[in-house]
Parts: sequence; structure tokens; C-alpha cells
Amino acid sequence: MEKIVQTAGKKALGKFAPEFAHFNDDVLFGENWNNGDIDVKTRCVITIVSLMSSGVTDSSLKYHLENAKAHGVTRKEIAAIVTHVAFYAGWPKAWAVFNMAKEVWTDDDADQGMAEHASEMAFPIGAPNDAFKQYFSGKSYLAPISKEQVGVFNVTFEPACRNNWHIHHASKGGGQILICVAGRGYYQEWGKDAVEMKAGDCINIPAGVKHWHGAAKDSWFSHLAIEVPGENAFNEWMEPVGDDVYGKLH
Repeated sequence: MEKIVQTAGKKALGKFAPEFAHFNDDVLFGENWNNGDIDVKTRCVITIVSLMSSGVTDSSLKYHLENAKAHGVTRKEIAAIVTHVAFYAGWPKAWAVFNMAKEVWTDDDADQGMAEHASEMAFPIGAPNDAFKQYFSGKSYLAPISKEQVGVFNVTFEPACRNNWHIHHASKGGGQILICVAGRGYYQEWGKDAVEMKAGDCINIPAGVKHWHGAAKDSWFSHLAIEVPGENAFNEWMEPVGDDVYGKLH
């Protein structure tokens, strides 16, 4: 589980009320939110229901709505949750929450698709993959899972997004391992047919092999990218995957 870290208390009240800031950042979020007895998505829903029931509809509620979306609560789910709680907590409170929720869950189909995809996997989608966007056709997202011992990253592709042809070079060892964790996508080596990837599939990519990987046209796609240790290792990015290649896939 991704560790929940909060520093808002220390930033806002660290000098004025350091004990309160400690309880907020280190105990409430540092210990309670990281307790694994219930998953973070469920914890987000419980928090929203509690705040709504208490009539708290300020910026703190919006933060928790955004946090819920980031941890897989979809637009349909939040609408059903708020509607249900309205019968018990009050209709005016539901109106207030819905006005905020509409800002967090936009009517953009891409956002809805991303949220539904996020709910299917245990790993976070992460941030836009801006550092490598020049090597991708479409939008991708990157979430570091581990940077110690072996690099492990969750890479998420929007529908039809794929990376360029590329090669993992190394004088010894090296290469990459892909493990699909959600959605549907493809992996293809130069001169070979594309291989479909679904959750649980694993691809071993030796150093020196020209290849690409990405999402199917109609599906979000996420895989763990595991960097195999090697000597003098580096990546060589090459030409985009053209429609003459990608267009043949279903």
C-alpha cells in the first residue's frame, strides 16, 4: 500500500499549535491512515460520509473527495454514496457535497475511465509522465513503487497510447520485466507479432531487443516496469509506432 503522508498541520500550525500539528500529521495520517486493516479507498469513503454527516463542506471535504478519486472512487460510486447518505444526514448537505464533487469528478469521459481503471488495481496511477512524454503517442502516467534495490514503476497508458520503439542496452545483464496489473494492452518485438497483455501476464525483455508496449485502442492499460540490473545500462528511444503497425491491432 502506498504510504499516506501529510504535512499540512506542520505547515499551517507548526509554530502556533505544534502538538495539534503533530496529532494531525503523525498520528491521524501517519498512523491511522496507514493502518492496513481497511483499504484506503474504504477509508476515503468513511471520511467523506463522516464529514458530510457533520456538515463539514469546506476545503477539507474537497481534499478528501480528491483523495477518494485518486484511490479509485468513481463518479458513479460517489453519486450513489452521497445520495444514500442524504437520506440519513440531510438533503441540503448532499447538495453542498454534490456541488464540490462535480468539480472533482468532471464530466470528462477520460477522467471517468481513469477512475474506473484505478479501481481495478492495487497500485496508484501516479502523475503525468511528463519527463518521457516525447516518447509516447498519447497520455501516460508514472507511479514509482520502489526505487531501492530494483526500480519498480507502475506505468499507465490511456486508450491507444503507446511508447516509441526502444531498446534497453547493457554490456551485461540489463533489460526489463513487464507485469500487467490492469486493463488490456500489447507488447511487440521488432520483426514479431504483437502479444496481447492482460492482468497477470508477464513479459521478459532481454537487453538489446527493439520493442514497444502500450494500451489497446479501447482500454486503459497499466503494467509494472521492473528494471533488471545491468552494467553500462541505458535506454535508446527510437521512432514512434506507426498506424501501419498499431492500426492492425484490435
